[in-house]
Amino acid sequence: MTEVTVATTEEKKPNKFVMVISFLLALPLAAVLLVHPAAMLDANGEYSHRAMMFIMIGISGGFIHGVGFTPIFWFWKWLFSPFLSWPLMLWGYYTWFLA
Repeated sequence: MTEVTVATTEEKKPNKFVMVISFLLALPLAAVLLVHPAAMLDANGEYSHRAMMFIMIGISGGFIHGVGFTPIFWFWKWLFSPFLSWPLMLWGYYTWFLA
């Protein structure tokens, strides 16, 4: 008989607390983006498309990490990681709520 060996890869389990933080950081920003988009206007009354693009990448990363999805390709794993999405979302909070 032929023996079948299965290679197991040890995957570390994601930290649930960090996932909840990612989700909770992304939720209010997404709500403001959908409900009251005029809150994102800059001092001139225009949208900063560059800032919105980066902040929306941060929001996407917060939701992707927050629900527990882990991309396989290294670029997407890096782009939607909390190391990049949290600073982008914090920039969104500063830009849209504090400035």
